[in-house]
Amino acid sequence: MLEFQINGDVKFINDPHIEKELNSIIIKKYYSDKKPERFAELDNKDDVVFDKISLEESVFLNRKKTYIFDFGTHIVGRIKMNIVSKGSPPDAPVKLKMQFGELLSEVIKNPEEYQGELSSSWIQEELLTVDTIPKEIQLDRRYTFRYIKISVVDTSPKFNISLDLTAVEETSADTSKLSYIESEDSLLVEIDKISQKTLVQCMQDVFEDGPKRDRRLWLGDLRLQARANYYTVKNFDLVKKCLLLFATKVAENGQVSANIFDKPKLIPDDTFLADYSLFFIDVLLEYGLETSDTSLLNLLYPIAKNQYNILSKEISPTGEVVPKAGWWAFVDWQEKLDKRLSIQGIFIYSFKKMIELANFVHDFEIITEIKKNIDLMEFWVLENAFNKEKKLFMCCDEEQASIASQVWLLLSKIGTPAFRREVIESTLKNRNTLVECNTPYMYHHLVEALFENGLFNEAIQEIKSYWGEMVKLGADTFWEAFNPNNQEFSPYGDTLVNSYCHAWSCTPCYLMRKYNVD
Repeated sequence: MLEFQINGDVKFINDPHIEKELNSIIIKKYYSDKKPERFAELDNKDDVVFDKISLEESVFLNRKKTYIFDFGTHIVGRIKMNIVSKGSPPDAPVKLKMQFGELLSEVIKNPEEYQGELSSSWIQEELLTVDTIPKEIQLDRRYTFRYIKISVVDTSPKFNISLDLTAVEETSADTSKLSYIESEDSLLVEIDKISQKTLVQCMQDVFEDGPKRDRRLWLGDLRLQARANYYTVKNFDLVKKCLLLFATKVAENGQVSANIFDKPKLIPDDTFLADYSLFFIDVLLEYGLETSDTSLLNLLYPIAKNQYNILSKEISPTGEVVPKAGWWAFVDWQEKLDKRLSIQGIFIYSFKKMIELANFVHDFEIITEIKKNIDLMEFWVLENAFNKEKKLFMCCDEEQASIASQVWLLLSKIGTPAFRREVIESTLKNRNTLVECNTPYMYHHLVEALFENGLFNEAIQEIKSYWGEMVKLGADTFWEAFNPNNQEFSPYGDTLVNSYCHAWSCTPCYLMRKYNVD
């Protein structure tokens, strides 16, 4: 069952100094036109047979018939259409039903049969009535799609229509800055191209987590998007804007929201996740390392320090991080996962980043305290949660071992390099017995742990077998959730609202560049 946080009584505090800095940033948008490449008339047969469309061609549509238009590639943008009547003078309105899909399977499905737990309003549908034609129309809403299903609900018996469609793509990424890895492995080159396209299409007025759904800024996604951005399009202002959005309005206790709505105005969500709050520290630190923007670091450092202060209270006297009940941290979309050790690793990882950040801004007084907390947490893990026989971290009461637990404790750099090498090798050896990952978000961290612990070839193979499998399935952007062993997996109970262009899946372009894959 999907959980939601509802904290309607939370109060947010606005910082006018940070807001002033936020309002000074202007994000440039880039636009380009794209025409459909193919179309097909739907019938009762299983196969959809497409015919090519020339760039200048309008498509003739019959009343009470349904068609699918294929733009040949994934698009984030707005639709323009020119409708012209064919036959007698139009003596009735034209009524069109439109459904947009990132995958062909989305537009073939009947949205009335949707059974998921998220709102069905995320399904991209429009009912359009045009009173007079010819007519040029631009739909107000921005859509995310490759395919558009258009049903001519009705015209009149006296006429049909022809339709000319154009998609106006939009992004805040300057794609002229993109370049691709040079490799003899064509699959890695294709993965690089698709991961960069995924990043570009999630770069709008903010780094959106998914341009179809949720169309807003999440901190966990931002952390990975910013890394990919630094190695590709280098839009530093967009990262800066996103940091400022989180920092402008924080809860009364100083905690940043897990996600932000930037329209119609800045609205922090009433959802708070421990791991995402701590990642504000990492995002700010990496932005500082990339840009040397000490002015922003000094402005936002108190916000980062607050995340440490707030969440350090969750460490018990023994050194165990004790999560609160409910959806307190994310980690992965995996119902079977006992998140406690993953959270423990994220705390250790983030506290070590806090030391780097404190050093960066010369706040040396807090460092001793942070080190004590790290030592306490690491001691608890090694004494209570490490199985010496299996060389795996295991939740001490349920004896659960998961990929997420191994990965986050390895990324926290617990123990010696030799110790970590043993754990990552044991993770691969026992992989089939571990609780698996269900998202590119968690697979990113697995690949990072492999690279960080010297398993270079294994990391590359992981990229090829996971993201490469999406390529083989026809992906032209990478997906929010994907389990190769269960391709119908959805965290929401129905794949119709899954996002097939999702921020946290864009990181192969970062991983391959950071670790010099060619």
